Amino acid sequence: MKRFTADSAAAAPVLAATAQSPDGQDQALARARAFAEPLLAGETLDTGENILAHADAVAAILKGIGGSEAMQTASYLVYTCDHLNKPQEVIAKAFGENFAALAMETTQLVRVQRQARLSQLASERSATPIPMAQTAAAQTENVRKMLLAFSRDLRVVMLRLASRLQTLRYFAATKLPVPTGMAQEALQVFAPLANRLGIRDIKWEMEDLSFRFLEPDTYRQVALLLDEKRSEREAHVELLRSRLENELRAQGIAATLQGRPKHIYSIVKKMRGKSLGFDQVYDIRALRIVVSAIPDCYAALSWVHSQFAPVTQEFDDYIARPKANGYQSLHTIVRDLAGRPIEIQIRTQAMHDHAEMGVAAHWAYKEAGVKGYGGVSASGVYEAKIAVLRQLLAWERDLSSLPGQGFLDDRIYVLTPDAAIVELPQGATALDFAYSVHTNLGHRCRGARLDGVMMPLNTPLKNGQTVEVTVAKEGGPSRDWLNPELAYLASHRAKAKVRAWFNALALNETVAKGREAVERLLQRLGKTAVKLDDLAEQLGFKSADDLFEVVGKDEFSLRNIETVLRPPDPAPDEDDQMLLKKPRSAPGGGKSGLLVVGVDSLMTQLAKCCKPAPPDAICGFVTRGKGVSVHRSDCSNLREMVSKNGERVIEVQWGQVPAREAAVYPVDVAIEAADRQGLLRDISEVFTKERMNVIGVQTQSIKGTAWMTFTIEVSDSGRLHKVLAVVAELKGVRSARRR
Repeated sequence: MKRFTADSAAAAPVLAATAQSPDGQDQALARARAFAEPLLAGETLDTGENILAHADAVAAILKGIGGSEAMQTASYLVYTCDHLNKPQEVIAKAFGENFAALAMETTQLVRVQRQARLSQLASERSATPIPMAQTAAAQTENVRKMLLAFSRDLRVVMLRLASRLQTLRYFAATKLPVPTGMAQEALQVFAPLANRLGIRDIKWEMEDLSFRFLEPDTYRQVALLLDEKRSEREAHVELLRSRLENELRAQGIAATLQGRPKHIYSIVKKMRGKSLGFDQVYDIRALRIVVSAIPDCYAALSWVHSQFAPVTQEFDDYIARPKANGYQSLHTIVRDLAGRPIEIQIRTQAMHDHAEMGVAAHWAYKEAGVKGYGGVSASGVYEAKIAVLRQLLAWERDLSSLPGQGFLDDRIYVLTPDAAIVELPQGATALDFAYSVHTNLGHRCRGARLDGVMMPLNTPLKNGQTVEVTVAKEGGPSRDWLNPELAYLASHRAKAKVRAWFNALALNETVAKGREAVERLLQRLGKTAVKLDDLAEQLGFKSADDLFEVVGKDEFSLRNIETVLRPPDPAPDEDDQMLLKKPRSAPGGGKSGLLVVGVDSLMTQLAKCCKPAPPDAICGFVTRGKGVSVHRSDCSNLREMVSKNGERVIEVQWGQVPAREAAVYPVDVAIEAADRQGLLRDISEVFTKERMNVIGVQTQSIKGTAWMTFTIEVSDSGRLHKVLAVVAELKGVRSARRR
């Protein structure tokens, strides 16, 4: 490939001409071709087409659709960029900054689309998808958005449309195989854009050519079904148009008629979208009648129906019943003398202007209608910008007078090193890019190259830049990344991921703190053999980490764990015991209700850890200086003490107390229940009804589970079991047992 410097012989004649014409605008088209010819004449595109011949054809296409001379001039300059060492400088000096910017931006878009197409093709051929590559559908939509995002000067779109149409024509003429990705891109990206811009000639031809390359068999089948060539169909429609226009005028109806012959892709799309057979597609030929007033619409309809046989089930009155988007028109299908169906639309000029220029424009109601067909839908962004898009039809004559138009200003589109397109918010940085690709990539991001140049991580990205990040093997984000003044992140999604990382870090520290506290408690209690997950489940948690979290946050008291484990009490303090009267009677009948076998007048006390009450089986333990501590025989604390000092065990038994001196004994009841309003009241009512005096209550609710301990005075513990059975029947109660 030849490359020229700014002072090359090829540029010299043009630079000299520019020196004579300071504005650099006179005869720009001829000068541009003269400038491009020595650079492009012997060069070819990657399609095999000669570049100069391609540029000539693009200029002709632009001229055919009303493009200005400035547009045609740009078609040559675009292709010189790859053949100049300093294209921006050279073109700006020869033709002005506006031409240079247009050429460079179009060249950049060409490169982006080529990279995306090659990336998609490689992904389809590879068994393993390219890293960070997106699906074909998402990639296509991003290419469409990127095309608009690049188009600060909307002429870039027009140059690309004309270039792609010429490429398709080249393949059709040479009968060379067309790359699948190129034909798909033309059908899915370029043709819809041409439709949205109102350039239907390019849209129809591009769709037909793309469809012919993608589905040649189907294309041939439909072509055979058409009983005449396209030119003949168009001639038939033109004859019909001329006849109707003259006859309507003869009826006193001033009308303008336009023919709308269908093309093959449109027919296939309608057949597929509406599940129709070919003979059911009535609008292969179509006419539009534009009149001056609404009464003329109905008068024209009446006359058309009087001259042709209408298909009654195919009539729609969108004037009386406008579409939701405001579209108004009369639609009818009639048959001519040969029985061929013809679609006729009738509307006023105002309706036509609205349909062409407003939200009900052809592309909107065909691609985003309520019913729709062909699986195509229009974006609300395009709909909102249609007024700006339509300005392209005016074709600015003077290059400098065409203001740059920005689309999707809140979004930018950049490339990964694999040419996948990444959509980001305006102002996004390389960090935003890294987080959009993968969370872990963002956490470990430490540097970035933008178009191969190392840049700070908080450098705002621009459309079309290739972004490559460098990462550490391990590590996490910096808190500085969340500082809005440092502007490291613009994406809400990326910011959320950084916050989540720090929240997880804080949670890990909290869990570690809670684990340490619980394990320290278990060591003190001599319960290190307890399984932590089992303990957490017993306390109402799903996992041990959930328990550690609330303990670490000081939201859960360690006393609750002690209560569940019933910690040992080898030497109960006086405060933890309930002092009772000494026996007043000899063995066999003490008034205190307790007898120490073989010993008289010995001080006794009921241990609070198990709170024995008649007729519990009991056992005594001689304490140091505090008499005999009486425990239930199944008391775990008693077992601990007996294992260490078995010689201090003494036999005790319940004595007889006169009825007039009936004794009561405090006992603890543990209740587990689903927490609900009125739970404590319902349980208390049971004890009151059973004439059991409640002298103490402790409650705690943990994640919807209520843990309650009632201290109740009873004279007979045997009766307590019956009462607890009643409590267990209450709504939400899971267990009710004596401690």
